[in-house]
Amino acid sequence: MTKVVEQQNAVDPLYLDFSKTFNKVDHNLLLVSQTQVNKCRVWHSPPRVHRYSQSGDFIYGGIISMSINSGTKIIFNQLPLEPALSDTVAIENYQQILALAFAVKEINENPRILPNITLGFNIYDSYLSSKWTYYAAIQFLSSKNNLVPNYKCGIQDTLLTVAEDLTSERSYRKPNILGIYKIPQVIYGSGMMVTEKDQQFYYFQMIPNVLYQYRGIMKLLQHFNWNWISFFIANGMHLETVMNVIIPEFAKNGICTAKVYTFILCHGENRKKCMEKSYYEVMNSKAKILVFSGDMRSMNYLRWLLSVQFDSVIDKPEGHVWLLTAGMELKGIITVSVWHLLEFCGSFSFTVHSAEIQGFQQFLQNRNPLNSEGDGFIRDFWARTFDCPFQDSRFHPKNRDACTGMERLENLPEHIFPMRITGQSYSIYNAVYAVAHALHLISSSISRHKAMDERERIKYLKPQLWKLFNLLKTLSFNNSAGDKISFNEEGSLLAGIDIINWVTFPNQSFIGLKVGRMDPWAPPYKEFIIKEDKIVWHYGFNQTQPISVCNANCKPGYHKETKEGEPFCCYNCVPCPKGCISNKTDMDNCFKCPQDQYANKEQIVCLPKVISYLSYEEPLVMSIVTCTVVLSVTTVQILKIFWKYHNTHIVKANNRDLSYLLLISLLFCFLCSLLFLGKPLTITCLLRQTTFGVIFTMAVSCVLAKTLIVVLAFLATKPGSKMKKWTRKRLANFIVFACTFPQVGICVAWLATFPPFPDSDMLSMSEEVILQCNESSPIMFYLVLSYLGLLAIASFTVAFFARKLPDTFNEAKFITFSMLVFCSVWLTFVPTYLSTKGKYMVTVEIFSILTSSAGLLGCIFVPKCYIILLRPELNKRENLISRKN
Repeated sequence: MTKVVEQQNAVDPLYLDFSKTFNKVDHNLLLVSQTQVNKCRVWHSPPRVHRYSQSGDFIYGGIISMSINSGTKIIFNQLPLEPALSDTVAIENYQQILALAFAVKEINENPRILPNITLGFNIYDSYLSSKWTYYAAIQFLSSKNNLVPNYKCGIQDTLLTVAEDLTSERSYRKPNILGIYKIPQVIYGSGMMVTEKDQQFYYFQMIPNVLYQYRGIMKLLQHFNWNWISFFIANGMHLETVMNVIIPEFAKNGICTAKVYTFILCHGENRKKCMEKSYYEVMNSKAKILVFSGDMRSMNYLRWLLSVQFDSVIDKPEGHVWLLTAGMELKGIITVSVWHLLEFCGSFSFTVHSAEIQGFQQFLQNRNPLNSEGDGFIRDFWARTFDCPFQDSRFHPKNRDACTGMERLENLPEHIFPMRITGQSYSIYNAVYAVAHALHLISSSISRHKAMDERERIKYLKPQLWKLFNLLKTLSFNNSAGDKISFNEEGSLLAGIDIINWVTFPNQSFIGLKVGRMDPWAPPYKEFIIKEDKIVWHYGFNQTQPISVCNANCKPGYHKETKEGEPFCCYNCVPCPKGCISNKTDMDNCFKCPQDQYANKEQIVCLPKVISYLSYEEPLVMSIVTCTVVLSVTTVQILKIFWKYHNTHIVKANNRDLSYLLLISLLFCFLCSLLFLGKPLTITCLLRQTTFGVIFTMAVSCVLAKTLIVVLAFLATKPGSKMKKWTRKRLANFIVFACTFPQVGICVAWLATFPPFPDSDMLSMSEEVILQCNESSPIMFYLVLSYLGLLAIASFTVAFFARKLPDTFNEAKFITFSMLVFCSVWLTFVPTYLSTKGKYMVTVEIFSILTSSAGLLGCIFVPKCYIILLRPELNKRENLISRKN
């Protein structure tokens, strides 16, 4: 029974969906007998020039890109020929091939792993093309130099696994030939998102999960405060994951995405227009930080694209910072063409963590074309790298000395051939060991159950290779460098990430500096490490850290205000409201200072408020004390004059007892203003308003009594009047007591129910804490003032109507003027008091006390003192009688 796979018609040269054919094939390999081999219709494949093979009981496959196919096309109705030398551009990936060979060599020489079993390998060049990758996969499944997949016709190697770099084309299409045969595929370069559907393809990734890589990118963005970025996603490379998972996660951590570009390779008639559009999108991105997720193919295309000059683009921007995912680090390109590299100076790439492997550098140093049997890559690599021809080489530079084979790899520049192991080479090395450990477990389990010789064990081992996939998922071991190797449930390597800073030079050379790391096993605060002192920035940034934000940061003293219809990273900067501050850049909101602090002029810091009260050290208080003392002394002197001349007619005519009481009340009125000065204490707070209220009430009551007595005295002088009995001293005392007692009752009730207390006012003044007496009950305070005002109005009214009584010593008109002054002062006091803040409220009340008291003193007693001291001739009885007549 035979089965022939034929392709009758040419298809899309970018993609051949082998899966449509192979998915119809039973997953079990059909064995044919030796007699049926002759019946197989065999396509004889020409021997591959770029192939490195070594025989063994089990074969490790590799599909590694050593060059880029820039011209040769594959037509699938005939067997393809390898690209001509003129159609390829060599790239530095030879170390990856040597890493695979070195790992196999170590395993074969190690008696503790796979004893009596030898590993071999078979490595093909993929030319960074999915078509050549598929072609290599068919060769792995066929007999040597014969393309008959799915059947065993002739001698066929036992394939364990295949290591390859997944290109964006394959990631997008995802056809899988090897997965049909349950052969594990190890992806060592660019990452991919492995879904449940992809598990049937038997993928393993020797790099950390894509999400973990983007987590490292996010940490780097946050470290440098970059929150305005653009994404460039190679066509097919987990675009959906970026849109649905990565961008929302970045947004949660304060990072905005300016735009997402799908980066595609341009082909066809509109190639120039497509390239010009791609170039414009790259070079004119608004964001300085560009996150590029792709593969080596798209990376090399980007490098070439940036070297092309377009007429529509005149001025180039200062530069960008490229953040490259795994598999996109710069590679040396061995060609005469000029490749644009300066744009990538200062870029960062995220690669799988690598460590130096003992013996690997010596293995590289001993490598030369003279001792490399089976290596179909080394001669072309050697000739191109050292720029010298071999006699039978396809590379023939003019006027060059022939290669001797004794040239030294360690003498090559690092960008052409690095001697330290790279991240991708390290991944391949670990992948070989992972498969070897899994195979060793299968082999050990067979040996424990049945004793057998080498040939029998290999015979029994081959049908058990289907277990490799499940064993790899649970495998965990330490490699020779001491790093732990294990996989997660999705088949991605659990490993750290190295952050590489690329420094490029005008001569197209470059070096990669390891400046940081992401360690999944470290504590959270040590998971991300970056060494800023080692970083080299793009030339356009003058070796200073670039800034990538949608707009300038809001300085302290301002807060962010979202722009309508813009991403949250784009905002306006608005000054903080009065009394609020922002002490950091880009604060979402300002916050109020504590009550005992206030915002400075710039509104960036809170300063302690000044304690404010009427201190005796202030000039204002000293002036008040001086006025109080002067007025008090004046009152005492007037009292002395009245006491000295108490028998004179003018003193007796105006009820001298009430005059004495009024003068004493005015003296206490002046002195009670001192209770409002100094730091408020409990005793002063209890006494100041109540004392003021009672004493002023007594003073006004005396004025009212004097006025009423004057009126009654004139009424009593009429013939037959009965008013004479009401002009006695007892009536005056009763009036004073009757008018004062209600005020005393109000003050006692105030002290009993809502007593005033010392308090601090932190809100009235923005920069001061006012120490004051809290009146506790404003109602009681205004009730005291209201009662005082009522008595004053009554006194003014009575005095006003008595001002024209015919008497030389009639003081009603002086009382009228004094009460006019008194009422004016206290009527203006209320609005002034309410509109004043801080300690000046107390000053207003003291001024009102002194002014109103001085008004009573001056208007009532100064005219009498004038007559007593300066016009004694008027202080006689005959003047009083003549005036009456």
